[in-house]
Amino acid sequence: MTSLLEQEIESQPEVIARLLEREARHIFEIVAHLPSFDYALIAARGSSDHAATYAKYAWTTLAGYPVALAAPSLLTMYGAVPRLASALVVGISQSGQSPDMLAVLEEGKRQGRPTLAITNDGASPLAAMADHVIELHAGTERSIAATKTYTAQLAVMAMFAAALSGEARNMDALQQLPAAIETTLHLSARIAQDVERYRYMDRCIIIGRGYNYATSFELALKLKELTYVMATSYSSADFRHGPIATIESGLPVFLVMPTGATYDDMLELARDLRQRGAELLVISESENALALARTALPIPQGLPEWLSPLSAIIPGQLVALRLALAKGLDPDVPRGLQKVTRTL
Repeated sequence: MTSLLEQEIESQPEVIARLLEREARHIFEIVAHLPSFDYALIAARGSSDHAATYAKYAWTTLAGYPVALAAPSLLTMYGAVPRLASALVVGISQSGQSPDMLAVLEEGKRQGRPTLAITNDGASPLAAMADHVIELHAGTERSIAATKTYTAQLAVMAMFAAALSGEARNMDALQQLPAAIETTLHLSARIAQDVERYRYMDRCIIIGRGYNYATSFELALKLKELTYVMATSYSSADFRHGPIATIESGLPVFLVMPTGATYDDMLELARDLRQRGAELLVISESENALALARTALPIPQGLPEWLSPLSAIIPGQLVALRLALAKGLDPDVPRGLQKVTRTL
């Protein structure tokens, strides 16, 4: 029987196509009516926080808006009041239920700043709190591990980046996403064979940079949630500042390295890691990069680098799913987890 998680992974081309159809115009309208702001403050947890990390790169490179990630406990536990002058305050949450996300938006409203909620539940408390709401239109996500809601959040952040940029070609590029994800999903059967090699893996490292720094965190989270592997994520720059000393012969290292501004740096690191004896699992469309891998995880060519996180996470989702099954684990019921997590 096909797991709920696999069904939801397979549904992502349809989810993203529907989201583009229903929300692209709405996002342009929101951007057109937003009051002036100088930066965005985004509150999020878990996979949603990784979507916010992606926005740090996409909103700044395409539109010049810096993005800061909120520390909700400053409000909820320390009683500190951040100065939010000139901020757009954003909450990203699949469920829209967590009190700490609500606290950040509530403070933004108290200070008279525009607020935006991005959620899969348009009737949630987070949506009720915000001035503007973008729904993910992903349908109920029944598996505990987020997959389709994560890529939908990435797509929303990409649409805002495109709208804020004022460049029509950026919005046009978004139309490539459903087909790119569909093509990447064709890896599923091959990955099911490849992951048998990693059945007894108990730790690994995941490295990305730039736009795909977010992908490294999301892939690490999926491996922890679904396979209980201690996966640690780094940027290629931070990894060189000490953690590279942990490399030993046979240690699995995932490298998320689509072509673009960060590719040469990642390629240099890949060659270094291979010389040190690491076992490389490479997510890329570059034949040169894939040739360095023990396990190649190709993604389709043609997407601009700023959209690559939406295709680059798909092999990671498939690896986590197939490795969980290879270990005899139920991917729909990770131990100790529940779908809605409320934190203060």
